Amino acid sequence: MAGAGRIRTRAMFGQYGVYCDDTFIGVICNDRLFVKVTKAGRTSAPDLPLEPAYDGAKPSLAIPEDRIEDGEWLSRLIRTTTDALAKPAKR
Repeated sequence: MAGAGRIRTRAMFGQYGVYCDDTFIGVICNDRLFVKVTKAGRTSAPDLPLEPAYDGAKPSLAIPEDRIEDGEWLSRLIRTTTDALAKPAKR
């Protein structure tokens, strides 16, 4: 994912939130990556299943393990998603 921008994680609710350039883009739950759904992200990865990361969560793009190893593809998806999401307010 590093090719998408500045990636960081933050412990949240026993799992991890994932940020790209300070924009919250998804979560890691039970050793699986889930990326927020955006129109642009869905268009670039229409084959990905939509699944909730945890009970009660909105469906997210569930990234299959074999696609995580494709750094170029994953970086493009993360950048596309980040660009489509609202930017965080400056503090």
